[in-house]
Amino acid sequence: QVQLVESGGGLVQAGGSLRLSCAASGSIFSINTMAWYRQAPGEQRELVATITSSGNTNYADSVKGRFTISRDNAKNTVFLQMNSLKPEDTAVYYCNAYITTSSRRSYNVWGQGTQVTVSS
Repeated sequence: QVQLVESGGGLVQAGGSLRLSCAASGSIFSINTMAWYRQAPGEQRELVATITSSGNTNYADSVKGRFTISRDNAKNTVFLQMNSLKPEDTAVYYCNAYITTSSRRSYNVWGQGTQVTVSS
């Protein structure tokens, strides 16, 4: 059994910053790509950023230059540093990871989500 637990969400004024964390736990053998998604009310879930195990990153156009994804492989943790936040960044943010367990079974795992609210 593996799981992802997010933290770091909250309420911030426009122009402010937040840092999200997501820690994987369980019988983990390896973690491939890790990612952050978000879902605003009434909208579909959208990809925000991805990072491979070797550190290659990719971002949605809407967050390029403002958000930075990083990971600590030793701690099975991924981060999302969000700067210059805008009201349109308001959403529930979900962590996602492709995890191979110690029994060599692979799963696409989601966290429970953390709310980010940006006030104007």
